[in-house]
Amino acid sequence: MPSLMTLRTLATAVTLVAATPLTVAPASAETRPVVQTVLDETVAAGIPGMVAEVRDSGRRTFAAAGVADTQSGRRRMPQERFRVGSITKAFTATLVLQLAAERKLSLDDTVQTWLPGLVTGNGNDGSKITIRQLLNQTSGLYNMYLDEKMLDKYSGPGFLEHRFDHVNPEELIAVAMAYPPYFAPGTAFRYSNANYDLAGMIIEKATGTTYAEQLAGRIARPLGLSGTYLPGKETRIRGPHPRHYSTLWSADPDAKTYDVTEQNASYAWAAGGVVSTTGDLSRFLTALHDGTLLPPAQQKEIWNTTISTEGSAWIPGTRYGMGTWQQQLSCGQTVWGMGGAINGSYTYAMGSRDGKHTIVTNMNGDWNNPIAALTKAVETEFCPTATR
Repeated sequence: MPSLMTLRTLATAVTLVAATPLTVAPASAETRPVVQTVLDETVAAGIPGMVAEVRDSGRRTFAAAGVADTQSGRRRMPQERFRVGSITKAFTATLVLQLAAERKLSLDDTVQTWLPGLVTGNGNDGSKITIRQLLNQTSGLYNMYLDEKMLDKYSGPGFLEHRFDHVNPEELIAVAMAYPPYFAPGTAFRYSNANYDLAGMIIEKATGTTYAEQLAGRIARPLGLSGTYLPGKETRIRGPHPRHYSTLWSADPDAKTYDVTEQNASYAWAAGGVVSTTGDLSRFLTALHDGTLLPPAQQKEIWNTTISTEGSAWIPGTRYGMGTWQQQLSCGQTVWGMGGAINGSYTYAMGSRDGKHTIVTNMNGDWNNPIAALTKAVETEFCPTATR
């Protein structure tokens, strides 16, 4: 998502091992009945469709409710690709940390070192902001999606007119630079998509290639994530996918729903532009936990969830890492993962600390408090007694 979980909600809120084949079981009353109930309830409340993929002890279970297409009635399927929003940030952080492990950059490097003259003006100073502070959201940089024009263009009625516009990251950062920082770098937590667009630009500067090429070469191909990619200027989603439906964040309970599947997601880019699948996200999450993608020092960094999010426009009961976070559930269990939203799509990918037990959920609608439904699905999986 350009901001986790929505532009309005949370914006105002290497050695690689091959994946182990898993047994695929259809959703049924004998597999994940409580999770299925959450999906059914969410669809009954008005969301077009919702899916959940659970991996536990080497077994993969997929459950679905509702439809991928309200016109044809086509049902949702395991192989579908969808826009994952701010889960993109976990991919971005992983790429930066891989480069740090290879000593192509340091997390203590300043933004000014890599992007001279870009972060300046109105009290912003790239020479005082480190790459680490970008990744753990402590830079203090303004979240450009809170700009009124940006809100209208990309999360309000204006989106219908601008949905195919292409915007480059420099333009996005320029909007953030029009505002003073929230606080001095390193002194607090504040979620800002500017942080991850800057990180994406640093990846390109350090490698001499595009973010999309780095994502494919370092993560997607080695892990076998065949449905994961950054669209770039493409407006259509490749391969099988659900339609993405949006009310454009309207507060009106009777708001009109729009099909926003086709869009130029360059406005989200390294902060929220990636497309993926439930299976790919589950494999990626496990690889972040088991050390497949990052050496020990960098793996510790990405899961160093010591940054308190309390008092910020963020999900309660969480602590932030680098594009990742931990969340304490109502039963006292703690899960680790990531989530994201973009117009028409909400996604959660959470799991146990060792990555052996994960749940990835997605809904192809962005209204009716999606975060609550996604969290409930996670709770039914990790707190089954309490939820029953």
